[in-house]
Amino acid sequence: MRGKTAEDLRLVELLDPVAEAAGYEIVRLRLMGGAERRRLQIMAERPPPPGQAEGEMTVEDCSHLSRKISEVLDAADPIAGEYVLEVSSPGIDRPLTRPRDFEAFEGFEVRLELDRLAEGRKRFRGVLAGLEGDQVAIDLEGEAETAMVPFAWIVEAKLVLNDDLMKRGAESRAARIAAEQHEQTPD
Repeated sequence: MRGKTAEDLRLVELLDPVAEAAGYEIVRLRLMGGAERRRLQIMAERPPPPGQAEGEMTVEDCSHLSRKISEVLDAADPIAGEYVLEVSSPGIDRPLTRPRDFEAFEGFEVRLELDRLAEGRKRFRGVLAGLEGDQVAIDLEGEAETAMVPFAWIVEAKLVLNDDLMKRGAESRAARIAAEQHEQTPD
């Protein structure tokens, strides 16, 4: 899910070590557009501290990672034609691409899209109930049983922007600001 196409996945393989060496993790990579003008979109973050669901990604982080990735892309030249590189944070309504994302955001509303039909449909929306082995658990509205979806079947998963998610984002930002102020306060 971190890459959608075979070309995306090759780029993830090429760029993962670059991101890791710079202190970041690629959350998702997409190469979009036609032959004329393409856009390489990379969502990344710093690895989350223990006990936290998500890492942070500042504007300065985006700029730093963009320079590191550009160096490798310029040298390896893996993309035919012209393209624009865009490095960003995953955002508050982030995509969920790694198994740990499904554990970290348990209790939040999510949209899933599968690569095949399950229970007669490909799209699901409900409250994330965690991860059990290689199965994503989701509580669907109006259903008594928790649905279990194989992680391997998911092609797209994204948090739904709602009040609960906004509250979590605000609390996370407040905690970061408090920590930064604490570090800057002389003893």
